[in-house]
Amino acid sequence: MSWISLLNKLVTRLKKEPFGFDNRIPISYLIRTLVHEGLSLVRGFLYFKKNAFVDSNVILKCKKQIHISSGLRISRCCYIDALSVDGIRLGQNVSIGKYTTIECTGTLINLGIGLKVGDNVGLGSHGFWGCAGGIEVGNDTIFGNYVSLHSENHNFKRLDDLIRRQGVSRQGIKIGSNCWIGAKVTILDGAVIGNGCVVAAGAVVRGHFPDNCVLGGVPARILKMRYE
Repeated sequence: MSWISLLNKLVTRLKKEPFGFDNRIPISYLIRTLVHEGLSLVRGFLYFKKNAFVDSNVILKCKKQIHISSGLRISRCCYIDALSVDGIRLGQNVSIGKYTTIECTGTLINLGIGLKVGDNVGLGSHGFWGCAGGIEVGNDTIFGNYVSLHSENHNFKRLDDLIRRQGVSRQGIKIGSNCWIGAKVTILDGAVIGNGCVVAAGAVVRGHFPDNCVLGGVPARILKMRYE
């Protein structure tokens, strides 16, 4: 049995689903990757005492409120602040792309709700997750790069006071399972996206959307159903 086959079996066991390296990858590249992953695994164990991969230059604040399952992967230069009522709860095999920010509380005057993510979810790089109003994501959902989620709104109706002093409202954001959220999508407070939805790149999403729809635009609207 070749060493690549052994690696494939090892990764399959860790991910708990079939995996195979492309045979065209140079051996030197794989060796460097293995060394890097080994260091990330050691760092992850030191942080969480579990099977987790944590890259370099990651900042974790209020770490006791980050609850993980096996297979977590946090890429380099992520900033995660879990200070909130419910904290951050991540399912199995969750990956967080590089330069992603997750903030659960916007002000120390009023703690935020937090973040709950299901199994096998991939967060793209350079994302912003504002979880003050609460964000929930189902299983097997994937996010493109530069996606931002904002689960609270500033109040602004009073003309006799500054907007910054009028407080905020919170409805939260819910995203179902088996969704694909395209690059540079913005998801606003109160959005509910059903299971099996596809959100086109650059869309601005607010409101409720049913299962298995394709949506896009500013503001986002249903373009078609997936089965059409």
